[in-house]
Amino acid sequence: MIRTLDLRGTQPTRAELLALIPRNETDVDVALDIARRLISDVRDRGALALREQASQLDKVDSYEVRVPQAHIDEAVASLAPELNESLEIAISRVREGSKAQVPPLVQTQVAPGAVVTQRWQPVERVGLYVPGGKAVYPSSVIMNVVPAQVAGVGSIAVASPPQAQYGGRVHPTILAAAGLLGVSEVYAMGGAGAIGAFAYGVEDIELLPVNVVTGPGNVYVAAAKRLVRGRVGIDSEAGPTEILVIADSSARADFVAADLISQAEHDEMASAVLVTDSPELAKAVEIQLSMQVQHTTHSDRVAVALKGAQSALVLVDDLAVAVDFSNAYGPEHLEIHTRNASQLVQEITNAGAIFVGDYSPVSLGDYSAGSNHVLPTAGQALFSSGLGSYTFLRPQQVIEYSKQALSDVASGIRLLADDEDLPAHGDAVDIRFNTEDN
Repeated sequence: MIRTLDLRGTQPTRAELLALIPRNETDVDVALDIARRLISDVRDRGALALREQASQLDKVDSYEVRVPQAHIDEAVASLAPELNESLEIAISRVREGSKAQVPPLVQTQVAPGAVVTQRWQPVERVGLYVPGGKAVYPSSVIMNVVPAQVAGVGSIAVASPPQAQYGGRVHPTILAAAGLLGVSEVYAMGGAGAIGAFAYGVEDIELLPVNVVTGPGNVYVAAAKRLVRGRVGIDSEAGPTEILVIADSSARADFVAADLISQAEHDEMASAVLVTDSPELAKAVEIQLSMQVQHTTHSDRVAVALKGAQSALVLVDDLAVAVDFSNAYGPEHLEIHTRNASQLVQEITNAGAIFVGDYSPVSLGDYSAGSNHVLPTAGQALFSSGLGSYTFLRPQQVIEYSKQALSDVASGIRLLADDEDLPAHGDAVDIRFNTEDN
């Protein structure tokens, strides 16, 4: 069901590990041409293009691209009480977790009368994408909207594909989540066209361009984000989900198998990887996978993901190699099931989110941990972070000097300006002290 990669007896270098890492073969480049065409169509023809794309890709016609407030209110009113409570708990915890991501204003007096203030300003407007393919993601509404609200973003728009089974409406639970969060600007649009609509605006539905686009999606959404990057900010080019588990002989094989399956059910191209120094555990996990997959709802999808080249049971000599493997991989989700899990986490440098111990599964982070589940994939954790309030903030420095404070550094500015052959820079300082008014 899942292949075994045996690295025992080797001490692979970082370069060798990178070559050995199981990855899916999805290449955003292959989707660029299609995404470019869809974006250009939306730029040229606005809502008409969005409707034609929805007809072709989502099999819906005769729907409202801008979701009426009545539809949002109806979705909230129809929400089952238990689901409402679960969403409210998730909202509350993500809000608390997001607050810690907003840096405080800091004033630094670098010299008497010389003050530099570091402040963090939110962007003015964001477009948040919520996918609607194989699964429904009201949780992604929370993970996108709450950090933006905590950051202080004043204008928030949400997009999610129209659903044929709901007459072209956005899925009601997604609408309900938006309603619970007080978001009234929601659009029934999906894929690359939606990303283009956010970036360039659509005048005939009064959709104004945004400053930042965030949210997960398929390869065409990722390609569209790459194409509009620079015109707008983006969070990342999110690809199929990943889970990597580091485990030793103390780990529960049934827990590990269940967690691998939980991410494999997202998509046939999802990555599920176990790295362990215990052949016995690897065998036990393999047995558990065979048993549990038979009984999971999306068994066919899970089986394809586990059999794919992107999934593996990796055998190593010790946990030091396991850590090296994980750091080279840079997984979206990393679970640690070892005797010294709290200590081992200190050695992890590259991961989107880290789940420590038997009772911190990735599923917790997907919904109710208080962390964010929009995370870097495909090795992007080596250089980027997951979504947070900081995604919507820009650091700004405010400089305020007194006359004396400027005078104290005036001669130095003059010397540096002349050395760089930018004498007007020095003149702009000197004039403040060489005129009669001064």
